Amino acid sequence: MPRLKQPFWLITVLALFWATSAQANNYPDFVTLVDKYSSAVVSINTKSEPKEKEGSGRNHPQIPENSPFHEYFKKFFEQMPELPSQPKSSVGSGFIISPDGYVVTNAHVVEDMDSIIVGLNDRTEFPAQVIGKDSRSDIALLKVKTDKTLPTVQIGNIGKVKVGQWVLAIGSPFGFERSATQGIISALGRSLPSDNYVPFIQTDAAVNPGNSGGPLFNLDGEVIGVNSQIYSRSGGYQGLSFAVPIDVAMDVVEQLKTGGKVSRGWLGVLIQEVTPELAQSFNLDKPRGALVGQVLPDSPAQAAGIQVGDIIVAFNGQPINQSRELPPLVGRIRPGASIPLTLIREGKEQALTIKLEELPEDAKQQQAIAVTPSKGRLGLAVTELPADQRQDGAKGVWVKEVTEGPAASAGIRSGDIITRINNVEVTDPAQFAEQVKQLPTGRPIPVLIKRDNGALFLALTIPAKE
Repeated sequence: MPRLKQPFWLITVLALFWATSAQANNYPDFVTLVDKYSSAVVSINTKSEPKEKEGSGRNHPQIPENSPFHEYFKKFFEQMPELPSQPKSSVGSGFIISPDGYVVTNAHVVEDMDSIIVGLNDRTEFPAQVIGKDSRSDIALLKVKTDKTLPTVQIGNIGKVKVGQWVLAIGSPFGFERSATQGIISALGRSLPSDNYVPFIQTDAAVNPGNSGGPLFNLDGEVIGVNSQIYSRSGGYQGLSFAVPIDVAMDVVEQLKTGGKVSRGWLGVLIQEVTPELAQSFNLDKPRGALVGQVLPDSPAQAAGIQVGDIIVAFNGQPINQSRELPPLVGRIRPGASIPLTLIREGKEQALTIKLEELPEDAKQQQAIAVTPSKGRLGLAVTELPADQRQDGAKGVWVKEVTEGPAASAGIRSGDIITRINNVEVTDPAQFAEQVKQLPTGRPIPVLIKRDNGALFLALTIPAKE
């Protein structure tokens, strides 16, 4: 038998070393990324001066008026000297987008602040002014006061961002300036409560208070997002961080730079998710689209002929698979534009063209909150609408009581107003009773209710064996 020229154990060790080295070479070079691109990342220190002086007597203990000490303590606290309220300060992050000193950060970083100081990588500091801010996207544009030519970031292409890609965040968490953390893209198009107009990027890069407004880089050193929020029960990082996509941020920046404010398209509908039960009740092959629960009066949707119960499945050529996808698409369109829209009505697709208007400042949220049905012929008692609910010709029946049965299982509650059942408008209790008699059994049917000034579809099923 021939002998090996090298001991077997040495060959094994060399093979493992080679494999480990090859694997290590596949990891991102974060060192080069930080060295090359961190110079355009800034810290933002803000301060708000006291708005008024508050006397300590304002917060004195409440002594009952019938107490013999009432007058004594009242005079004592009123005569105490006033103590000035303390100034507030905070720290955030940002990044430079132009050599002449335009800086992007979060709107909440500079909200109600009197002094804003931008700190560069070389520890020089410059005062900055707010050019504009947009609370709906949480983006603010600042301008640094300097004659120097400043380093800038490269803006990335959000269309190339994929789940699983490496990312790098640089910022000032808890005031620790120029801190770098790495992670991956966890998800795209996340919708957060009260943020219907931003399809957030979710990452697991460590982001903490102070990182707000800082850049999220890809491996090419391009900014693909603005770190904005974290999901946390403790107040610190727990593996869920959210960034505003850079295309959304730069669209806001351009509008703030040119006009000082942001204009968004407005459709004028309240929508909700299509659950599997609702999909079955509307005879859809699968859950998809945005279900219209309410059409606001004098809105573009009303003018275009959109109706309650329509399911919007495409907007401006983009398919709508989940309801959360619609508001960002609508918001990105400039008011006045005419946009094609596809919906499903009574099982058939229809194409409409809608002319968007500008989103009002006090517009209702464009997405109804889905309610998890509670557990319980319907098992409910209804009456006519109260007088204060019959304004402007409103129709429907008021749910007086819900007991165990299909209504309770569907999530209908006392105090709800039923306006449609099985796609038929409800006018009064007598007509409602007749409709209930005709309801099919063994399959879900849609019921539209009004609750807390919002509209919501529920799927109600009457058992085959009543």
